[in-house]
Amino acid sequence: MKEKIHPEYKLGTVRCACGNTFKVYSAIGDQRIDICNVCHPFFSGKQKLVDTAGRIEKFERKYGKRQAK
Repeated sequence: MKEKIHPEYKLGTVRCACGNTFKVYSAIGDQRIDICNVCHPFFSGKQKLVDTAGRIEKFERKYGKRQAK
């Protein structure tokens, strides 16, 4: 491997929007994330809608709420 081209590998804290924190080694250091393994619906088993920039409302305005036949 070439020397002096790799980033520094350091311990950082990851903070999720749900309040969960954990330590990881990375080149970035401290990180803030939106979804972690505690609050992600696949891992937690709970359905949770994460609306980014009003996408759900935009979809409902565009297509309207459809009625079942």
